[in-house]
Amino acid sequence: MTPNLNVIGVVVTDMTKSLDFYRRLGLDVPPGENDNPHVEHVLPGGARIMWDTEATIHSFDPEWSAPAGHGRIALAFECASPGEVDRLHDELVQAGYTSHKAPWDAFWGQRYCCVRDPDGNSVDLYAATAAPQ
Repeated sequence: MTPNLNVIGVVVTDMTKSLDFYRRLGLDVPPGENDNPHVEHVLPGGARIMWDTEATIHSFDPEWSAPAGHGRIALAFECASPGEVDRLHDELVQAGYTSHKAPWDAFWGQRYCCVRDPDGNSVDLYAATAAPQ
């Protein structure tokens, strides 16, 4: 059997802050999950994203330590339009999240930007700027 990537895991410092960030990007995670040390959400297509607190990771890997600098994963969310990329970027920045790279028209035909989630992971927002040729 060929392995099937079906879970993306994110280690978080503060579950509430992390879930609030991803809710702003459209993930419908119930508010009651904020106090849980492990949260899973099924994505369209059946893959899952899960969040674990640092304490949860330490419970089975006592030697684990957070990476230095920014996070080591990057997630990308497709938006419906270039305007939505700009709107979401501005909404996140106004809510106190860090912009790593403001929206720009990338040479590969997308409106693109990069923000940081509360744990420093790169979260990109993009939309096609023109119909594919």
